[in-house]
Amino acid sequence: MTVKIMPCLDMQNGRVVKGVQFVNIRDAGDPVACCLAYCQAGADEIALLDITATVEGRATMLDVVRKVADAATVPFTVGGGINDVASAAAVLKAGADKISTSSAAFRKPEIIKEMVAEFGPDRVTVAIDASVNAAMPSGHEVYIDGGRTPTGADAVEWAKRVDGYGVATILPTSKTTDGVKTGYDLPLIRKIKEATSAEVVASGGAGKLEHFYDAVQAGATILLAASVFHFNIIGIGELKAYLKERGVQVA
Repeated sequence: MTVKIMPCLDMQNGRVVKGVQFVNIRDAGDPVACCLAYCQAGADEIALLDITATVEGRATMLDVVRKVADAATVPFTVGGGINDVASAAAVLKAGADKISTSSAAFRKPEIIKEMVAEFGPDRVTVAIDASVNAAMPSGHEVYIDGGRTPTGADAVEWAKRVDGYGVATILPTSKTTDGVKTGYDLPLIRKIKEATSAEVVASGGAGKLEHFYDAVQAGATILLAASVFHFNIIGIGELKAYLKERGVQVA
């Protein structure tokens, strides 16, 4: 399986931002400039997440999506504020290649089925924000509303249900490790990979080259990161060379 590198542009008020454990947000640049730089650096895909759209009860900023889509030379996934087929269609029409849905999908699981039927499984990603919770069977609980609201639902059980709707990609982000740079939540990746047939995106916690390799070993085939790329801690070319040296097939 070929592994892909996916820088993530978390958006707030039209700017790229980055937080730690979904809070303590700081500015990280202009989305179009970031997208151009990442495409030139060898990114295989780009993610753009409008991190406050759901909480603010609004749609994704389509003007930003259009501008980034014009700049992107690789597949481009957009999430945030996508809560039905119509809002997903608007984002795809604005130039996104794929959409990602999280809170709305959890609240109304039937929309996952509708989106897969309308756009095809390869254009629909379901994102799952989760936090470590020993009371859950898998040890992880689903959170919604940008990581603000605990649901009482088990993250791996929810991933299995999502997989049953035919989604091609599941994007779990661990609130516990997000932005901390101590490594991805490997048990979460491993359990979702073992429980589903979907491609699993590693998200939340990369700080060193080794962390990316660890995520591949846990079963992730798309490696998403933000801080280490935004703040020039790790270069995409450097990361691909490192993975290749360890026998990982990179795009």
